[in-house]
Amino acid sequence: MGVSTDALEQLSNDQVIERAVRGELTEAQIEELDPELARLALIAALQTINQLRGNQPGITPSTPSGQQPVYAKGKQRKRSGKKPGAKPGHQGRRRPMPEQVDRHIEHDELKHCPYCEGEVHAARKHRRRIIVDLPLNLSTETSEHTIPRQWCGTCKQYIEPAVVDAMPKATIGHRAAATMAWFHYGLGITIKNITRIFSQHLKTHLSAGGLVAIWQRMAEELEPWYEQIGEEAKQSAVLHGDETGWRVNGHTHWLWCFTNPRCCYFMIDPSRGSPALLKFFTEDFNGVLITDFWRAYEWVNAAERQYCLVHLLREIETVDEKNVSEEWRAFAKKLKRLIRDGVRLRKLSDEPAKKEHPSKVKRIDERLNALADGAYTDADAKRLAKRLSRHRDWLFTFLDYPDVPWENNFAERQIRPAVILRKNSQSNRSERGAATQAMLMSICRTLELRGHDALTVIADALRQRLIDGHLPPLPGTAVADG
Repeated sequence: MGVSTDALEQLSNDQVIERAVRGELTEAQIEELDPELARLALIAALQTINQLRGNQPGITPSTPSGQQPVYAKGKQRKRSGKKPGAKPGHQGRRRPMPEQVDRHIEHDELKHCPYCEGEVHAARKHRRRIIVDLPLNLSTETSEHTIPRQWCGTCKQYIEPAVVDAMPKATIGHRAAATMAWFHYGLGITIKNITRIFSQHLKTHLSAGGLVAIWQRMAEELEPWYEQIGEEAKQSAVLHGDETGWRVNGHTHWLWCFTNPRCCYFMIDPSRGSPALLKFFTEDFNGVLITDFWRAYEWVNAAERQYCLVHLLREIETVDEKNVSEEWRAFAKKLKRLIRDGVRLRKLSDEPAKKEHPSKVKRIDERLNALADGAYTDADAKRLAKRLSRHRDWLFTFLDYPDVPWENNFAERQIRPAVILRKNSQSNRSERGAATQAMLMSICRTLELRGHDALTVIADALRQRLIDGHLPPLPGTAVADG
């Protein structure tokens, strides 16, 4: 609905701008506006257009999908329309058949057809159908131990045989305790939902405080494994590093993750700088350290480094959205082409390419030096050129080591479950809780990486510690059958 010229004169500047953005003013009325007021109305209209198109400030290619408005995501990719399953000639994948059948059910033959009520012949063939379900009376098992107390004339005290099915003075057995820890630290299930699962489905009532106490005692028993994981990480040939924000009792902390395909070590520390890194890297690191461009990692005296090129590509895309200068466009095009050529060279596996590999690597180094040493007037090009110059020796390390990737995706995948848990559980409320969090997450993730069932391994280790007083060594990588 339009606004008359007389009514327009009675409106404030903010009301005039609002009606101009909504398209309620005529072209003649806009021309009669004060130039400064018309400029403000134009700016407001441009901001509205950018919001509708999804060009909102703060949205970058790395912004999580959940933080982007629906209208900014664009059209969703359509399905390809190809048939599901493996390609022709490839082995199909499906859920394996159960190894054990617990119950056999024989169905009676039909006397009449269920569709036409006609008579049917006797069955000459039978087919099998496997159904996996949970029993109706699913619950935990409660055992009562009758423990003899005997007097020792030498020690002058009563003695008892050891009970190895639970930790001392605990009423929850090892496997139940390991299951609760795996639910929380391995799968990210909240404490409230764990108590609901056990009370509603397993007929065992637990309190939140009781759960936390069980996990803290378990962490104390398994602390040697946590230290072993840290030592193995520091002695590894390739190690990924990443960090994310954390909260402990309402104060800002940082969750550090150091990982590779064999181990995953978490550490929660109030520092995001060198104090936390030097607390972990007490000695020189003799392998290849893979990280993003966070300056604190430079405090680690590593033999080799590989900086994540995906982070560099994301920053280029972010700058592309706001910088349209010719110099930046040319610089970004050369840098993206250089990174793609390096990744393509890594993927070549035929013999002729291997023979030409040293010369091609040398050519990539020359192109990198040319970009890093160039003179630029554009602020973004100058800033990234300075970064290339600073890290030129560690951008293409992956071309010299076949086990080193060109990105840090592995560390981000390992830290992602902790990020989901942080969103659901709001981090920790005490320093002891943070220490328990780091230990049990490290143990659960490491056992998973090594192909072990965390529930069985942890329960067996706690039982063995009660039998002989020693925690068994942390299991190595499981060997697949066959």
